[in-house]
Amino acid sequence: MPRMKWWILWWLLVSCSGDSTTSQNNKCKSQNNNQRCNANCNKNYKKKPTTDETKCCIDCVEDLLENSTDIISTVENMEKFLEDTEVSSQPTKMSNSRLMVLLHKPDKFNGLQLHANGAEIISGGSDIKSKVNVQLPKELNPGPDDTILFCMINLTNKAIFGTSVTLFEDRLIGLSVRNKTISGLREHVNITINSIPAINKTMELSCQFYNFTTNKFYKDGCMTLWDHNQSHITCSCNHLTYFGVLMVSPSVSKENQKILTYITVIGCSLSLFALVVTVILFITNKKAKADVSMKVHINLAIALILLNLHFLPNEAVAALSSNEFCMYMAIALHYSLLASLSWMAVEGFHLYWLLVKVFNIYVRRYLLKLSVVGWGVPAVIVSLVLIINKDTYGHVPLDSSNSTAICYIRNDVVKVTTTVGVFSLVFVFNMVMLVVTVRRVISLRSRNEFGHSDRNRAKQDICTLLGITTLLGITWGLIFFSFGYLTTPGLYSFCILNSLQGLFIFLWFVLSVKKAGNSVKNTSSETRSTNT
Repeated sequence: MPRMKWWILWWLLVSCSGDSTTSQNNKCKSQNNNQRCNANCNKNYKKKPTTDETKCCIDCVEDLLENSTDIISTVENMEKFLEDTEVSSQPTKMSNSRLMVLLHKPDKFNGLQLHANGAEIISGGSDIKSKVNVQLPKELNPGPDDTILFCMINLTNKAIFGTSVTLFEDRLIGLSVRNKTISGLREHVNITINSIPAINKTMELSCQFYNFTTNKFYKDGCMTLWDHNQSHITCSCNHLTYFGVLMVSPSVSKENQKILTYITVIGCSLSLFALVVTVILFITNKKAKADVSMKVHINLAIALILLNLHFLPNEAVAALSSNEFCMYMAIALHYSLLASLSWMAVEGFHLYWLLVKVFNIYVRRYLLKLSVVGWGVPAVIVSLVLIINKDTYGHVPLDSSNSTAICYIRNDVVKVTTTVGVFSLVFVFNMVMLVVTVRRVISLRSRNEFGHSDRNRAKQDICTLLGITTLLGITWGLIFFSFGYLTTPGLYSFCILNSLQGLFIFLWFVLSVKKAGNSVKNTSSETRSTNT
């Protein structure tokens, strides 16, 4: 998670809302403070700014929030100025018409609650009718020299984030611990906004954070707890940064979400059963056990069995209080997913080796070498993640309107690199293998005249192509088309085809065994006819 700079604004607000508000204007008129204000809180200073100087800086920011065309850049440029401001051990408050800030340096930290409305902000117990409530977990554990920063910014410029973004109530809320980057919290930070008006049914609210590097909003690490019939919304996030509630068009309706969930659970359950039957049939069939290709298929089947075994009960395990069991489930799910992808790549390589390279060739310990890749590479990846940081695995909240979670990868960088990255490589590789295979089959078929028997052969080729597509996991690539207008149909196609992948492999296995048996019978019949 890139370091967020929300705390600059928050500190800015904090330092502006001190008790000496009556003398603030006079101090801002002094030459030294005016020079800093006119320089937009210039970071090139030798002495650490005082609280009064920071208040003056905030007043400049207030004016810029109303008139500047580059507000985000202005806020970002104040980071160093606010970071170096000297504060006492008592909570420091600063505010104006656009900004509200609290700077808190706790002696002993057992969690903290903050409450703010349009007029004031307090820490600890609430005796005000607050618009915003913030609950910081004990896990933050700031040191004696660390400062907790909070800021609430009201923006009037609708075009700050572009026309595609609608910031609910024009409010940004910033949270941070001075000189620290907080992410991957097990105990989430909860930000509750009260007294929200009724929202049009065609829109929904989404908790997201602002990335100053990319100048975009993202919802990674944040869970939205809200429903249309509620008068409040809670953003539950595992990191600290600038947060905002966006009004967005729902990509998938709740009805479709329920249907997709049922499809996934039913499809994966059927696949799990079919894959287990496939393994049993393989063990009991001597001819299949002697076929290298069948052995490759069975390894993929075993990987998918492990994937389904750890995917189906995952949410139920996450609901338990056992962190150790959840960590095991997360590690096993990650490994089985990587193993499934790895064996799909092995299927692609094996297909290329059979059809394109050579038909009959002996490779010493061929299956063992494939197994090292299929099972070993995922083990290496998971081991490296554990060595670097074992806390990468754990509870991950789902982005939904309830408090459900799963046991998986908590770090977004690791998740993208080791899952999306690996899948992208496998998908591209297997697509190339599929194209090469199709060209090879077409080349072989074009040498014969197209007659009735060839029409039957064409049907067989189509079935073969569909089977190969399943083995190579090409249907997993549908996720790349599940955006924009194709979101709903893309997700339905993805869930149906991929949840039933195990069933398709079972059918492929049965048909392959049957075809091999028929070939043996035909060969025996021809031999007897020749002898006669």
